[in-house]
Amino acid sequence: MKKKIHQYTVFFESNENKGYTVTVPALPGLVTEGKNFDDARMMAEDAIRCYVEGLAKIKEQAPEEKESVQLRLAVAV
Repeated sequence: MKKKIHQYTVFFESNENKGYTVTVPALPGLVTEGKNFDDARMMAEDAIRCYVEGLAKIKEQAPEEKESVQLRLAVAV
């Protein structure tokens, strides 16, 4: 069986030298953590895989992420 590749935007938020919290906006409720960036990335990949496999088991389609743009703006006030 050919595996489908799923791609999602993932947010890594630093926790003041205590690692990273990871969220995936397209997958509601998915939150994981890692002790450093590499660990957080591996945890995110595993969490996404488990989330999508869980949906497949209950015969639900994994959400497709719509194209988005993220931009950091600096505004002087």
